[in-house]
Amino acid sequence: LSMSKEHDYEAVRADIKAILSKPDYDDGSLGPVFVRLAWHASGTYEKHSGSGGSDGATMRYNPESTDGANAGLDLARKFLEPLKQKHSWITYADLWTLAGSMAIEAMGGPVIPWKAGRKDITEQEVKKNPARVPPNGRLPDASKGADHIREIFGRMGFDDRDIVALSGAHTLGRCHKDRSGYSGPWTHTPTRFSNQYFIQLTRNTWVKKEWDGPLQYRDPTDTLMMLPSDMALLWDAKMKEHVELYAKDKDAFFKDFATAFGKLLDLGVKRQQASHL
Repeated sequence: LSMSKEHDYEAVRADIKAILSKPDYDDGSLGPVFVRLAWHASGTYEKHSGSGGSDGATMRYNPESTDGANAGLDLARKFLEPLKQKHSWITYADLWTLAGSMAIEAMGGPVIPWKAGRKDITEQEVKKNPARVPPNGRLPDASKGADHIREIFGRMGFDDRDIVALSGAHTLGRCHKDRSGYSGPWTHTPTRFSNQYFIQLTRNTWVKKEWDGPLQYRDPTDTLMMLPSDMALLWDAKMKEHVELYAKDKDAFFKDFATAFGKLLDLGVKRQQASHL
């Protein structure tokens, strides 16, 4: 890993790509957890107050750092720390969102529109104005249905099609019993970005899992799982239309996901001057 000049985002991208493969972590890739970090850092945005979002990298502070929805993301931040030390000019807020967008591309997904220019909030600023760190409860609750999902995403400015497209990120990664309480992957290819999530959701058979954890659903072989919030997309007539489209048309999903995820990463970002791409 060599040093980089200020605003050399290509060097940072290359280093993110270089650390994605990690054989001893989950399914052998840090890609999914970087996507979740970017997602959760951005998904606290509230359009009416303009608070939350990726600007500030507020997940470094309480109460966001200890939000149950962010369990395990301290690991993602730790894995990116050597890159922050090496490219000291980049903000955490830019690094986390760039890592998520880069991971999607590296795992075979679409190119996500990403623009630099996020600032990091300091500890002093947080002490002066604790409200700069968004409260808990702004991220989706996996145990809830369509009404909750619409409320959470609507607060960020997303419609049904955006909601279903963004939910397709569940094609990646897995749940961990020691983090969210849920367990297992949604697809057989958790480190490859595809429309498999929608294919599994529509074509597989899902029954309630009998186990000592929270309510989740399993396929007949009990190797894959779906959360109540995933099933909600199938059970809501309007959302189901988009689920079925994406199960059939990977290109439509990739296009819509890139647009919606790019928008998500930019929520709440206040750029002072023209930023370097």
